[in-house]
Amino acid sequence: MNPSLLSSTAASRYFSRWVNAEAGRAGQVAELARPLTRLTVDAPLLRHLLQKETDSGMPLPRAMRRLRNLLVCTLIERDLRGVADLDEVVSAVTAFAEFAVQTHLAALTADLVALHGMPLGEESGQPQELLVLGMGKLGGCELNVSSDIDLIFTYAEDGDTQAGDGQRALSNHEFFTRLGKKLIGALSEITEDGFTFRVDMALRPNGASGPLVASFNMVETYLVTQGREWERYAWCKARALTGRPEDIAVLTNISRPFVFRRYLDYGSIDAMRSMHAQIRTEVKRLEALHPERSNNVKLGRGGIREIEFLAQVFQLIRGGRDCDLRDRSTRATLRTLAVKNLLDAEVVDKLLAAYDFLRNLEHRLQYLDDAQTHTFPTNDADCLIVAQTMGFPDVPSLMLELDQHRALVDAQFDDIFKDKRHSRPSQQDWDDCDNPLHTLSETDSRETIALVLTHCGFSDASAAAQRLVTTWQSPRVQNLPAASRARLLALVNAALPVVAAIPEPERHLPTLNRLLDFLEAIVRRAAYLALLTEYPATLHRVIRMISASDWAAKYLTQHPILLDELLDPRSLNAAPDWPVFAQECKRQLDTAPGDTERQMDILREMHHAQQFRLLAQDLEGVLSVEALADHLSILADILVAATVQAIWNMMPGRHRETPLFTVIAYGKLGGKELGYVSDLDVVFLYEDEDQDGPALYAKLAQRFITWMTSHTPAGILFDIDIALRPDGASGLLVSSFGKFEKYQRESAWLWEHQALTRARYCAGDAAIGERFETLRVEVLRQQRDAAKLQSEVLEMRQKMRDAHPNRSDRFDLKHDAGGMIDIEFLVQFLILRHAAAYPQLTADIGNIALLKLCGELGLIDGGLANAAADAYRTFRKLQHQGRLQGEERARVAASRIASEISVVKQLWSEIFTTTAT
Repeated sequence: MNPSLLSSTAASRYFSRWVNAEAGRAGQVAELARPLTRLTVDAPLLRHLLQKETDSGMPLPRAMRRLRNLLVCTLIERDLRGVADLDEVVSAVTAFAEFAVQTHLAALTADLVALHGMPLGEESGQPQELLVLGMGKLGGCELNVSSDIDLIFTYAEDGDTQAGDGQRALSNHEFFTRLGKKLIGALSEITEDGFTFRVDMALRPNGASGPLVASFNMVETYLVTQGREWERYAWCKARALTGRPEDIAVLTNISRPFVFRRYLDYGSIDAMRSMHAQIRTEVKRLEALHPERSNNVKLGRGGIREIEFLAQVFQLIRGGRDCDLRDRSTRATLRTLAVKNLLDAEVVDKLLAAYDFLRNLEHRLQYLDDAQTHTFPTNDADCLIVAQTMGFPDVPSLMLELDQHRALVDAQFDDIFKDKRHSRPSQQDWDDCDNPLHTLSETDSRETIALVLTHCGFSDASAAAQRLVTTWQSPRVQNLPAASRARLLALVNAALPVVAAIPEPERHLPTLNRLLDFLEAIVRRAAYLALLTEYPATLHRVIRMISASDWAAKYLTQHPILLDELLDPRSLNAAPDWPVFAQECKRQLDTAPGDTERQMDILREMHHAQQFRLLAQDLEGVLSVEALADHLSILADILVAATVQAIWNMMPGRHRETPLFTVIAYGKLGGKELGYVSDLDVVFLYEDEDQDGPALYAKLAQRFITWMTSHTPAGILFDIDIALRPDGASGLLVSSFGKFEKYQRESAWLWEHQALTRARYCAGDAAIGERFETLRVEVLRQQRDAAKLQSEVLEMRQKMRDAHPNRSDRFDLKHDAGGMIDIEFLVQFLILRHAAAYPQLTADIGNIALLKLCGELGLIDGGLANAAADAYRTFRKLQHQGRLQGEERARVAASRIASEISVVKQLWSEIFTTTAT
């Protein structure tokens, strides 16, 4: 910010009048404005300055006004000298406003209590206080030097005052109404010393037609039944300036669900667009009536209000799910948007620079005469004063920089708020979307729809038309409000040419069916329809994803909140940063301490969002099957660890900050081969000498299973399988490490040792995990009788085949002879047979790497080992592709993989024939 070219006396007629009206005032200002560092205006300083006035015999209202003038003149002096920045100015004015409200309210309350007694709650019997809510810039701690203050008065309970001798009882409502009127008068009545603050009460429930004060019950009823969209915007900044903490907490719990919705509310964009349009219309009307006042830095194009709207629309959309976005300050919110990558950091820096410039300019307009104005003066001389106080030599120089800032704000505002419903799509596929042959209406017949689809390029227009008719006629759609039906129709019309442009004609109808299934599922949630309307590119990504995978379509239909992940392709396609993800998971859980339901939903939401990002990268061909499985396994590890600690933090009777408890992963998770819908095979171990340990850790394991498997509004986290614990279904849910070790060494079946080849530490106490790994290696390296080992392995394999017969003419990639389980059994057999001599075989490096290692060690033919490893990779890839298309069983034509099957059977035959001989 450039320093002013003018002194305070030359820049402000108000400053000059006040300072010169009484001897000594110039010295007071100079003394208070002296510090070269930040001037901290707080309650102790204000009380000291106010005391000086009252000690001289001034009544409180006059003393407060004189203090206000001294403070404003001090801020003018410091601001124009370049010593104070914007934050100091707005913080100081806000602090004074809070002080003035609190000081007057305390004095006035004492006076009224003396006349009528203390107001008591009819239910609690407790004394009641007036809660004064600061709204707007006062709520956001960003008050202007000449701003009015927006207030709302409320109180917790109805009831009556407890009148004593000589006192007349009043209802609480009447008591607080009188108190509110007196407070307004004390602050805003104009006297010889001016006013303290103009007061605006228009934001209260029902506005000017509503009562001056409202009980909590009335506020809650109003917000639930009558609260309008613009009031969400207003209440977003509401901040209690007075009142007891417990009452403030109750009021916050009343208003928060109204302001911040539990879902991602993209309908806020359209609501704020409409509100802004109304403001712009009123500004244009006033400019037409008063052309000389046409340069409004607050409400005009590219002005302060547009920056505030930019910040608050993200708050209203996401604040219900992200408490970091509930800050009342515009500047703080903008910085948060950059941190969370919701707005580009460079854009945020420019918006903050524009905001500072516009607010500083606004202050200089107000410094002239201490007037609540946001428009340029009507005479050239005053315009030049404003320019020079902004550090510019002339008005054109000021206007040049002002226009640059406005253009930046204007462009960013339009980028978010422009009405996409009336914008022609830029994609080539949409070039003809205004053509009536490419547009449907609600009343079209099936034949007309088929004709439109044919012109769009659909391969099976008749079947597609029938599906569309079925959707239009479904009760779910027919019962929608007209606005939602219109939005749905617009989305379908936008989607048809995109679907028809898919290169493979056979995918047109399946894609349309999946899309309509998805739209029917979300059609009652206006926020999701709004998201797809406001962000057309997201609709394209949805179509591309559901066209590529039936499973992806079903997953998105089950969890439509994941639409939000499709907004930003940068974050969608970014490689996972697992340490950052783990920290974010902990941070979000910490925002809901003691709230089991919310913490369970947080874990599910984070899992679904991260898995969806991996799914998007998978469908784009960015990830191999192995890399995907590694990522999904790490994701599960993090969530398991977070769940254990979150449960432990809420365990009554816990005797430690962290439990001596460990989760051991088996199966797919243990082998780091997890898929999208894999369950988690786990075993729970503990090692704690505390006498209550067994019961405590059993309860922890039970709650862990509940947290993982319970269906909440956000779905489930994972299915859990605990069959591999010692003694299986008849065994204890958790085992001490000592008992687990004894079981593995003395009582475990061979198949349980086979399972150990794919077991590893997952989460919990790392020391127990290290002991488990040592035990696992020792057990796997036991000397074994080769013939007995082979017999038991073959017997177990046969049991599994018998349990999964395949009566189809297609090859079962997992269960049939020559398939994936055969390879896994071969690897497990080789480990148990040879690990005593080759300890490197106990490494948890996956079946493919272990097969190749066995070839390198000469345990099996090297070429055959590599071929079997390639076969396993092929089988996993085909299995994965089938699951993405929603196939329940991983079965393919045997002719497609005849050579791979042959290789596996050959290796099977050679290993077990050799061992037998």
